[in-house]
Amino acid sequence: MLPASLQTPAALVLLAGGVVSCFAGYRVFRVVLGIYGFIIGALFASSAMGTEHTAWMIVGALVGGAIGALILIAAYFVGVALLGAGVGALAASLIWASFGHEPGTVVVILFAVVGALGALALQRYVIVGATAFAGAWTIIVGALALAGHHEAIETPGRNSVWLVYPLNPAPGRYWILIVWIALGIMGVIVQLRLTAKGRK
Repeated sequence: MLPASLQTPAALVLLAGGVVSCFAGYRVFRVVLGIYGFIIGALFASSAMGTEHTAWMIVGALVGGAIGALILIAAYFVGVALLGAGVGALAASLIWASFGHEPGTVVVILFAVVGALGALALQRYVIVGATAFAGAWTIIVGALALAGHHEAIETPGRNSVWLVYPLNPAPGRYWILIVWIALGIMGVIVQLRLTAKGRK
């Protein structure tokens, strides 16, 4: 969790990274991987530090962010397969959740394998879709943080689990789901027609 003095700069970074990912993710896929690797690494590292040691928490966030960025950039060649596997596992969870159950381990693995194979076969479209919707959600989280919803850039707490699971928004915030889907679709259209056009 970041101290209050760093929440606005962090929100600006999230917003800028989200815009790049949403509207130009395929063209700069390695950069996007680096951005999200940095964000994830910084969140993990800063959450392990106490907020009373601001200097050490900043150093930890920067080191953790750098490590996270390097890991995801190094995983570029398997990144698409990982995205597909993640989508497959998410699909299994959503399908079984609609029936009020949890999928077994074997089912999740099977869905993940199918997702990974499908992602490799449709690499361009998977990257465009994943970066557009991930970027759209990052834009929303950054915008909410700038608007004063500081829980948007903190480690998800009891009342902000919807920030990690956008398909399950908080009561009264269902409009955010509509905005996310609309932004994601806009990102896909912009990438397919402009920024990802002609790229292989």
